Amino acid sequence: MEKMKAVIFRKHGTTAELEETYVPVPEIGKKDVLVKVKACSVNHLDLWTLAGMPGVKISMPHILGCDVAGEVVEKGKKAHGAPLHKPVIVAPGISCGKCSYCRSGWDSLCAKYEIVGFQNNGGYAEYIKVPARNIIPVAGKLGPESWAAVPLVFLTAWHILVTRAGLQKKETVLIQGGGSGIGSAAIQIAKLLGARVITTVGSEEKAKRAKAIGADEVILYRQKDFYSEVMRLTKSEGVDVLFEHIGGDIFAKSVLCLKKKGRMITCGATAGRNVSFDLRYLYTRQLSIMGSYMGGIAELQRIVRRIQDGRLKPVIDRIFPLREARQALNRMAARENFGKIILKP
Repeated sequence: MEKMKAVIFRKHGTTAELEETYVPVPEIGKKDVLVKVKACSVNHLDLWTLAGMPGVKISMPHILGCDVAGEVVEKGKKAHGAPLHKPVIVAPGISCGKCSYCRSGWDSLCAKYEIVGFQNNGGYAEYIKVPARNIIPVAGKLGPESWAAVPLVFLTAWHILVTRAGLQKKETVLIQGGGSGIGSAAIQIAKLLGARVITTVGSEEKAKRAKAIGADEVILYRQKDFYSEVMRLTKSEGVDVLFEHIGGDIFAKSVLCLKKKGRMITCGATAGRNVSFDLRYLYTRQLSIMGSYMGGIAELQRIVRRIQDGRLKPVIDRIFPLREARQALNRMAARENFGKIILKP
């Protein structure tokens, strides 16, 4: 049986559990393709999967990695539409493609929905197996490192701002954690939509980079109270839309930043999944709080077109060899990055 290099873990825990080893190359089914991984980016979901989540069981040993760029090197007998030996990315959400949710573009609500690298083995390896329908050809001048910085964060940010929030031109949006991979994607999408963008970051260097990709106002949350700054910048009105992916104590204060009839959309809980706030504030100001989870393949295809014509740009922090996956994840966990951290097999 042919073997490949991969970074795996055999039990839940910290990044200390990661090890580089050889594992069998995945065997593809008739509707699958085998992708040679050229680059794979890291995500907070990798850390959560590694740590283990209540009620979620995954196969062991496990390979992380949601964001894959590479080329198809083998196809199943019924794997249609996936070009061989051409640059592609992998849409990270696997769904049935047939149910009412999939047909209407809400793939992530499919009863069979799974995420590459989470419920399935992912891209921290030389090869990965995925359904052919998850392959999106890419063109242009960008290399695999840049394309690996696209799928999960741009898809999630697009689904939040476009599909869920319906962000409009001239509205004001607060994007929490603008230095993160998803934050840097959200800043660009919000500017593409014509919004005024306020974001929070942890350092002066990140503030400069956030402004360089389109942020209008940047709040250094370690130096100033972000709620007070939002009220100052909006003349005490608050923001129309709030992009929230942190949770914990930040959640309740974020609610206070909303304008009357404002919308807050949340997609993560890096600082804690249990939150509380004064419910009276929600109904007296007639606010909307919505959840968002990934997005659909059709949405990702629209994003790819905007990247290929230069209206959106992947933001890369650092590139690590695959064997240094532990260091890459530790960098993200310490919030040292601005943009996406990339692994190369």
